[in-house]
Amino acid sequence: MVRVLLVDDDAMVRAGVRAVLGNDPEIEVVAEASGGRQGVEMAWSHRPDVALVDIRMPGMNGLEAAVEIRRAVPGVGVVILTTFGEEEYVVRALDSGVDGFLLKTGDPRELLLGVRAVAEGGAFLSPKVARRVLDGMAHERSTARLRARERLAGLTAREHEVLHLLAIGLSNGDIGRRLFMVEGTVKGHVSTILRRLGVRNRVEAAAIAHEAGLTDPGRCPPRGDRSGAGTVSGPRFQSGVQRHRP
Repeated sequence: MVRVLLVDDDAMVRAGVRAVLGNDPEIEVVAEASGGRQGVEMAWSHRPDVALVDIRMPGMNGLEAAVEIRRAVPGVGVVILTTFGEEEYVVRALDSGVDGFLLKTGDPRELLLGVRAVAEGGAFLSPKVARRVLDGMAHERSTARLRARERLAGLTAREHEVLHLLAIGLSNGDIGRRLFMVEGTVKGHVSTILRRLGVRNRVEAAAIAHEAGLTDPGRCPPRGDRSGAGTVSGPRFQSGVQRHRP
């Protein structure tokens, strides 16, 4: 028997969820709570297998309640109940380690599948929620890449070459041998790159290079003259980023 705790400040929502779960003889709603703090108390008292938690509640919200419920009952699976337009909460909840996301207005079968999956130690994400979250994350990645490319636009062609090799983990000596420069000249280029990008160290510079796609597979940085004179408006990039340890 799968023991379920419902945590939602809307009594109508709780009634609807309880009715759907009642169609499965192997699922039992053992407690209900109208708020996050009460949900934590109920979790401690009833030790459910799965807690269905509304993401938006007054007082202690769903994300805070999920964390506290997991502390109260370490083995419990937590499923967040969400609606469209709350994708930013879903991404935050992913970082907190919840086990599933269900759309309140979704197919009732998804609710049963989700509760069972999480009770068995798995995870479940409503397909509609997954699509919206992935679309949002793709947009964020695209925006971040554009910002990173803009930061690289002020570098010379030679500085692009140095940054590319720095980002894939080469030392100043290795960069110098690759580009036929003495190590002191490489250090000078690195210092200039850090200053122009407004970063404190090589790691932060490498992170920007990765974000901009400068280290993409098959990406060849532009060739500059030996003095590094001249600027470029920005390199062409291919989609997809392969991360390298700087």
